[in-house]
Amino acid sequence: MSNIVTHLPGLQDPIHDAQQTFRALLDANARPGTAYQINAEMSVPLGLTPACGAACLTLLDLDVVVWLQPSFDTEVRAWLLFHSGCRFTQYPEEADFALIQDLTALPELSIFNWGTAEKPEASTTLLVQVESFEMGQSVLLTGAGILEQQAIAPTLSLDFWDFWMQNHQLYPQGLDIFLFTENSVMGLPRTAKPEIYHES
Repeated sequence: MSNIVTHLPGLQDPIHDAQQTFRALLDANARPGTAYQINAEMSVPLGLTPACGAACLTLLDLDVVVWLQPSFDTEVRAWLLFHSGCRFTQYPEEADFALIQDLTALPELSIFNWGTAEKPEASTTLLVQVESFEMGQSVLLTGAGILEQQAIAPTLSLDFWDFWMQNHQLYPQGLDIFLFTENSVMGLPRTAKPEIYHES
C-alpha cells in the first residue's frame, strides 16, 4: 500500500476541538432540528465544510468503515485516511458512516445499511452537507427530544422527506443523519417524524 500524503493539517487543537465537536454532535442528536455551532479551527480539502470535516475527525478511526460519495475530490479521501486511519468501502451497505456531498445525486437512500431487528444500532449514519438550514422546504418535526414540534427548513428535496417518513416508520431500524452547513450541525435521528408544512 502506498503512503498517503496530504499537505492539509487536521484539527489545530485536537483534544479541545474534538471534545467541542463531539458535544455539538451529541446535543444535535438529542435535540433534533436544533442547529449547533462547530467552532473547530482547521483547514479542509475543497468540497468539505469545516463543520463536517471536524465531525469526521471526531467520529472516524481505525475501526470505522466509510462510504465516500464519488463526487468528492480525491484529496478528501487522502485527508480522511491520513488523519483518521478509517477504511473505505465501495458498497454503501457495508458502511458505518457515509459522507455525502450532494444528496440529490444519490438514486435512493435505501442502499445503506438499515440495521437489523437484533442490532438496529448497526445501521449506517449519514453525514450530509447542505447549503442552508433555512432555505429549503418547511418541515415540522416531532419525536423524542422535541418538546412539541420543531420547524426546520434545510435545503433537502421533497423526495427526501418522503423517504424520511418511511425511515421513521421502520423504527427501531433505520438511518440516522447529521446535516452540516459551513460551521454548524443539525441532527435528524430515525426517531424524528416529519410533516410537510403547507402554508394556507
